[in-house]
This record gives sequence, structure tokens and C-alpha cells, in this order.
Amino acid sequence: MDNMDLEVLREAQAWMAQGHRVVLGTVVRTWGSAPRPVGALLALRDDGRLAGSVSGGCIEDDLVLRMREGRLAARGPERLRYGVSGEEAARFGLPCGGTVALVMEPLGLQSALDELLARLAAGERMQRRLSLADGRVQLQALAGEAPDGTWLDETAEDGRGSLVSTHGPSWRLLIIGAGQLGRYLAEMAVALGYAVSVCDPREEHAGGWPVVNAPLVPGMPDDVVLAMKPDAHTAIVALTHDPKLDDLALMEALASPAFYVGALGSALNQRKRQARLAEHFGLSAAQLARLHGPIGLRLGARTPPEIAVAILAEMTAVRYGAELPAGLQGRDALRLGQGLPAACQGLDA
Repeated sequence: MDNMDLEVLREAQAWMAQGHRVVLGTVVRTWGSAPRPVGALLALRDDGRLAGSVSGGCIEDDLVLRMREGRLAARGPERLRYGVSGEEAARFGLPCGGTVALVMEPLGLQSALDELLARLAAGERMQRRLSLADGRVQLQALAGEAPDGTWLDETAEDGRGSLVSTHGPSWRLLIIGAGQLGRYLAEMAVALGYAVSVCDPREEHAGGWPVVNAPLVPGMPDDVVLAMKPDAHTAIVALTHDPKLDDLALMEALASPAFYVGALGSALNQRKRQARLAEHFGLSAAQLARLHGPIGLRLGARTPPEIAVAILAEMTAVRYGAELPAGLQGRDALRLGQGLPAACQGLDA
């Protein structure tokens, strides 16, 4: 769930507290080129006001009309589909004949919205199960992974009459370094829906940390990384420029399943860092090749907020598997064995 969808739930809660009738729409399936992904949310209140989006606007116009006329989810949850025909797709502004399937849910005490938002505010990750027969909701806290090791991210009907959705941060970012760059990176990453934590044992840097949604974690970087148990939804970024701190984090991060590991520094410093990690910590050439550095896309960034943008842009590209032109890639790509001490060359992953 991204921050925009969380704001939709908060807006719906506020409208209900004001006495409005509110209907929550969830994208449950798409075909073709759809404007919003599965799981996207839209809240409508009885006077036609809305929050969120499920299309470019034309579907919302039809939903608002139904809401004002009292025809939307009047007796309980209902399914709607837009764009089944080419003519209808054109009418509702769906590109390339796309189709969007929605579940529209009238909100009330049975929806457990207050409890859901309270537990999300406490940092929990929640599974919400909506009965399509009577609109009742069951909530379950998630530890993060299913027994088979996959993340429970999908929004879908379960084949047993329920709509199951996952709420709360799916992606995590650990920042090593509470300096100015770390602050901008944390603020922007929170806005992108990451659960952000920061490690910096240096009191002169960590004192007065201003980002309340990105808590400081006590301890040395290697211990913090191990305690975090990085998985394929975790990014770890080292920004201190202090080898005694950055290297501790990187030696554990590069041996983990983290989808992104990066470190601040020039190409020369990166090669020196890779040599240290190989010689002193025994990291293999394949593990060292995972290190992104110089960190971030080559956007010409100079200021701390610009560098934060470049880092998050690279993280986003890696997260979605986007192929980037070589001129944009910031990393000093390491061929296996190249530039490493002789003792490390030829090591297996």
C-alpha cells in the first residue's frame, strides 16, 4: 500500500466521523492497459466528494453519479466492471481498450476502519479480509512473509467469497548515517511508502534527528542490519563516508537478500571499499558486484536533496527491474575478479 491509498482510508474515516455515508472502491483486477494498479483505492461520500483514484477521471464521474443517486453499494458490497467493450472503454477514458474491475464497499462499524488505521499507525502490517456477502471485515497482523517465503502483497478475491488486501509498508529502507543527506533521503522514502529506519552511533550526528516517521535504531550498523533480517523487499544505503561504519553495514547487507545495497562515495572510493570488504570480511566478487556505487543515477545531482532523488530513482529502477541506459547508471560496475586483490579473485558467490 502506498501513502496515497493510506490517505484515502484516513479521509474516509474522517468523513464517517462527520456522519457521511461513505463507499470504498478497490481495484481488484485489470485487463489491458489500466490507469491504476490492482489494490488502488477510491473513497466516495454521499455528496459526491471523492478521495483517491481508480482511473483517469471518467470512471469516477460515473461512480459519483451513482453515489448521488443512492445506487452505489446500496445493499452491501458489489462488483463493477468498466471497459468491457471498446465503445465503453472509450467512454470511460480507458487506454488501449483496458478493463477495470472494482469492488465497492459501503463503510460502517463492520468495516473495522478505525482499528485498521490505528494498527497501521503503530507500524503493523495488516491483512484485511472483506466478506462480499455481508460486508464484515476481519483483520490479521502479518509478520511480512507467508510460510513459503513470498510476500502477501496481492489484493484479490480468494475464491471463498472474500476480498483480501494487504495494508502497511511492504518495502523497507535502512539508512546508515543521520546527516543532512540521510534526512532528505528518509523524508522522500517515507513519502514513497517505505518503512524507513536510520542507524548512526555517532551522537553528534544522531542528536536531534528530525524525521519522526523514520526512527533512529540504536546499535552498531552490522548488528542493526542483522537484527533487521533483510529480505527481498529491503534496501540498505550507507551514507556516513566513514569506513568503520559503512563497511560494517555493507558486509552484512551484501550477504543478505536485500534488493538494493548502495554506498556514498566516488568510483575510486568504491574500488577501495570493495577491496577492503573482500580482504577483511571475505565477501566474494559476486557479492561485491551487487554494491551500487557511486550511488544513485547520474542526474547531475549536487545538493543533498538532489542526491536523495538520484538514489531513490535508482532504487525504484532496481525495484521494478527497469533497464537503464549506461549513461544513467551510477554504479561502478565490477566485473567478477576485476580490480580485487588476488586473494579474492575467482571466489564463488
